[in-house]
Amino acid sequence: MLENFRNHIDLHFPHLKEGKFLLACSGGVDSVVLAHLSASYELDFSIAHCNFKLRGSESDKDEDLVRKLAKDLGKEIFVTSFDTYGYMAKHKTNLQIAARELRYNWFLQIMTTHHINTLVTAHHADDSLETFLINLSRGTGIEGLTGIPSHTASISRPLLQFFRKEIKTYAEANDIIWREDASNENTKYLRNNIRHNIIPKLKELNPSFLNNFLKTQEFLGQTQEIANNHISALREQLFKKEGQVEKVAVAPLLALNPTKAYLFHFFREYGFTQWDDIYGLLKANSGKEVHSNTHRLLKDRDILLLKPIAQNSTEVFTIEEGQALVSEPISLKFSKVKTIGETSLKIIYLDKETLKYPLIVRKCQKGDYFYPLGMGGKKKVSKYFKDEKMDIFAKEKQWLLCSGNNVVWIIGKRADDRFKITDRTKEIIKIILE
Repeated sequence: MLENFRNHIDLHFPHLKEGKFLLACSGGVDSVVLAHLSASYELDFSIAHCNFKLRGSESDKDEDLVRKLAKDLGKEIFVTSFDTYGYMAKHKTNLQIAARELRYNWFLQIMTTHHINTLVTAHHADDSLETFLINLSRGTGIEGLTGIPSHTASISRPLLQFFRKEIKTYAEANDIIWREDASNENTKYLRNNIRHNIIPKLKELNPSFLNNFLKTQEFLGQTQEIANNHISALREQLFKKEGQVEKVAVAPLLALNPTKAYLFHFFREYGFTQWDDIYGLLKANSGKEVHSNTHRLLKDRDILLLKPIAQNSTEVFTIEEGQALVSEPISLKFSKVKTIGETSLKIIYLDKETLKYPLIVRKCQKGDYFYPLGMGGKKKVSKYFKDEKMDIFAKEKQWLLCSGNNVVWIIGKRADDRFKITDRTKEIIKIILE
């Protein structure tokens, strides 16, 4: 196995030979063997062990074994312990999720502090098969059937091509000491049930089942890569980013078949799960929207708008008389001038006597109206937004400069006629949107 391990590292994990990595070690046979194999190949690594305090003295014995392992191998070790049940209660989660979040957050802290780029874990082929069957039983797409990835941005799993049986055989042949976790035998957990009751039956049906499974996963992974390349190319073609908002026309989405499958691949990374609602959005009236925990997807005429969720600002910002600079919520510069100079959408001139201080910067409110400069008549701000074909996100982002309840300027767009410079003006205020 050592020779196969070395060849596997050379071919698929050469980065593990180029710098120090962090090896997660529980004290079980898989991670202890991984530590021995890595040390035998003279790879540079430190060991990290988590004591979850779930099994009393047994957990402490696991820690003692890993500390001795690190000493015997001459490796630096990091050890921590957790109040796992306390974390579960605080975050209202189950044991498996709590343990995962605790250990991976801690691993990240170590890696950040010690400038380590890669975490190495001892997941093997049987783990990948168990994950495949768990996902299959729950319902999944191709991503859930490709098993545990051998690489992510910061995690490497060099034992995924090896089976539990050969790992244990190597440990016994080399007199390697490890500890068994009794909870791994408890079949009330789905993974253990699959491990002890389902997989042995599959192996009985076909002794080559595990080898065939690895081949199948390789084919599925290649198919997924083809699909991902296709989706990425389409996404680049259809999605147009403007600031924080991504826009995609509805018609090309409807032309894709099967539409729901494409929607899943386009929008799943933003946390969306309600695919029937998103599909319905394509034919819905303008203004309809669907939310994930992090994003809003909104129908606006013939396009969809995608934007991170932000708090709707009801905050009001005041500007005192004589104040020259404003930095929140936008940057405005105030000055007194004698005559009107350069004008643009970002520069306006106001008659100071028409203003009531403090001035106010706020978002649009229901019923807001103004007298567009040069038109003479009154117009609702909402109607102005509509006429300007502003999408809903742009409307929500738009700030107004107000004097009391009166709109002075739809900032950066249109000034109000009531505050313009006339022959009777004595003091001119110039405002620049920077």
